[in-house]
Amino acid sequence: LGISFFFADAYSSWQRGSNENANGLLREYFPKKTDLAAISDEALNKALYDINHRPRKCLAYRTACEALVDEYE
Repeated sequence: LGISFFFADAYSSWQRGSNENANGLLREYFPKKTDLAAISDEALNKALYDINHRPRKCLAYRTACEALVDEYE
């Protein structure tokens, strides 16, 4: 495919900005050390819905869902 891959070094969170941002968004709903196995599907789906419908500066203050729909129109 001619695609370059990059794997972040262990314990180098600054190399995984998108991942760390997503972790921070999830932590608003589920603090660190929360047993994710104990989280109901309903609670998880509510958190994911809220995150995906949050306006983002990088998307010109559109939500991720709006940006996806715009991409395919």
